[in-house]
Amino acid sequence: MTQSPPSSTYLIQHALLASRMTKTVDGQLSVHGISFTEYLIMYHLNGAPSQTMRRIELAEHVGISASGVTRLIAPMEKIKIVEKEANPRDARQSLVKLSKTGQRLFTESTVSFEHCANELLRNLSENQLEKLLELSARIS
Repeated sequence: MTQSPPSSTYLIQHALLASRMTKTVDGQLSVHGISFTEYLIMYHLNGAPSQTMRRIELAEHVGISASGVTRLIAPMEKIKIVEKEANPRDARQSLVKLSKTGQRLFTESTVSFEHCANELLRNLSENQLEKLLELSARIS
């Protein structure tokens, strides 16, 4: 068997790690009735000015297609986690806003998310985590 270059090995290991972490986080967040991807939507909306973003912006932040965001947001809108808002700058596009229910759900689910994150990364020191974040930021 040929040895893969470190860059290939890293990408494979990272993809597997990301998949395992996503499954673990999904399990933790399921008690709140949401998935990790839905949590990410709420996370980015919560941090946005006026807790509002365009769908294309959400797609870029979450790493899925704009149509994927639309499919994901539809049920979130039905259960009042997010709501549509008119875009004052472009009538062709609506904005997505975190509702009051969504804000409460985000706050509650963040406790579970942070507990899960701490548990998943418990074997790394704070310095190691900071270095990992620094190195990850260098990957384009």
